[in-house]
Amino acid sequence: MTVSIAASGDAARAIEQVVPRLVTDLVASGITAQTGDLWGPSAETEAASRLGWVEAVAVSRPLVPRIVELRDQLLAEGIDHVVLAGMGGSSLAPEVIARTAGVPLTVLDSTDPAQVTAAVTDRLERTVLVVSSKSGSTLETDSQRRAYEQAFTDAGIDPTGRIVVVTDPGSPLEAAATDAGYRVFTADPTVGGRYSALTAFGLVPAGLAGADIAELLDEADAISALLAVDIDENPGLVLGAVLAGTDPLRSTIGIVADGTHIIGFADWAEQLIAESTGKSGRGLLPVVLDTDAPEVTMGLPDVQIVRLVGSRDEERHVAQGEVEITGTLGGQFLVWEYAVAVAGRLLGIDPFDQPDVEAAKVATRALLDNDNDTDTDTDTDGAADGGQPSSAATAADFGDGAIAVRAVGLDAGSSVDQAVSSLLAALGDDGYVAIQAYVDRNVNRELAVLRDVVAEHVRRPVTFGWGPRFLHSTGQYHKGGPATGVFLQILADDAGDLPIPGRPFTFGQLIRAQAAGDASVLAQHGRPVLTLSSGDLPALADVITAAVQGRSRTS
Repeated sequence: MTVSIAASGDAARAIEQVVPRLVTDLVASGITAQTGDLWGPSAETEAASRLGWVEAVAVSRPLVPRIVELRDQLLAEGIDHVVLAGMGGSSLAPEVIARTAGVPLTVLDSTDPAQVTAAVTDRLERTVLVVSSKSGSTLETDSQRRAYEQAFTDAGIDPTGRIVVVTDPGSPLEAAATDAGYRVFTADPTVGGRYSALTAFGLVPAGLAGADIAELLDEADAISALLAVDIDENPGLVLGAVLAGTDPLRSTIGIVADGTHIIGFADWAEQLIAESTGKSGRGLLPVVLDTDAPEVTMGLPDVQIVRLVGSRDEERHVAQGEVEITGTLGGQFLVWEYAVAVAGRLLGIDPFDQPDVEAAKVATRALLDNDNDTDTDTDTDGAADGGQPSSAATAADFGDGAIAVRAVGLDAGSSVDQAVSSLLAALGDDGYVAIQAYVDRNVNRELAVLRDVVAEHVRRPVTFGWGPRFLHSTGQYHKGGPATGVFLQILADDAGDLPIPGRPFTFGQLIRAQAAGDASVLAQHGRPVLTLSSGDLPALADVITAAVQGRSRTS
């Protein structure tokens, strides 16, 4: 068996009680047969057209020699730097595959001007860009493609030999790429983005970077027969019961990498779980945790700890109430996809749609389209000369020194300390805090320590997401899941910006519009949002830390 699961406590009881019912209902074989009515009448049409991932191994096999041939051709031309422009499911899986295989892949999943600039100016003469978008109209990916096309052209490099496109057949991107003379790989349109790890979206960028994608498919194939059978030992049914079968429901899934050889898997699983289940006021909140994260030992009754471990044997002790999973990367991909589909059935939702993701995109577009009216430029000097930056995305209710503060849905007071205290005071006993950093994630990773700082003091789950990356991941849960979250946005007042060729707005304007657009949609859903902007992010992190710790001392 390529995947092994062990559980104790509520999770073990869920397996014992729920899996036999799933077996009787023929859920595993129904998923494999792509039976759309497993999730109820309202989901049948959508589900029936989104189950192609169960055949991904067979469908993707013919891609492998094409990808390997292209990789060898590029290497022969001295092109050995692979950059992936993609968001959500188009970037998370190939990043895991490449990191686990130990091969270099630059993932550009941001609109932060500094991060885009750093990517575009890095080894351009040796770079191939993979542009990956199912719909073919993803704004971030289109903007990144335009930046690279301009950079290649300015450097005297023909973009047609340096850009590879992965998209769905019939998409606007396929047509444009074909007309431009780019190499094009199309994927199965019956596979949603977050279930596309074993399709062209996962395989092309990772394979070009040097990962053994044939072995990855072999790993998934080794577990596929067991996943199709209605038996108690089916790991997809077992994990599905763990995720959504506990009673009362442990609705927060804390995912801990603890000895596994797989690097970054929790980030991929985060999107799969959150975007699949967070809707209709229900859902499972995934939280990516380190082994020493506060939530691991808090004993919160609504948190289920799932550890990704390196090996399992009969002698190994599973901590009380926890779950341990081990397995190959290909096997884990397929098991978790089955399990989340099963979890959707148990929760009574459609795990294949994402009704609230589009709302933030629409709000972003509206801000960009009304740029002149809303002043969504990148000038944020207002915080220093009166506290009113001219960017609508960072339009502060007030300024606290060099920090611009904007609050929606809460009384922010007149200082950062008061604003942070007010936000955390809005956190209920069953709530969570979402920290969202719209910054260059490659040079600001120290901001992620805020997650543990806040969790330690509020004694509730805390998520951390890089913007706008998380909008294609946990963003669906934030709007469509239970209305229990409070949201802290962190924005960088960078001096530099980068134009987007052929667009009337810049990358700086785009990322600020994305933050403002998401904040407005969250506010419409009754979620409190606090936005803090600064040109000195380490200092801002210190201010936030002091505010959190000060609130804890006075609580």
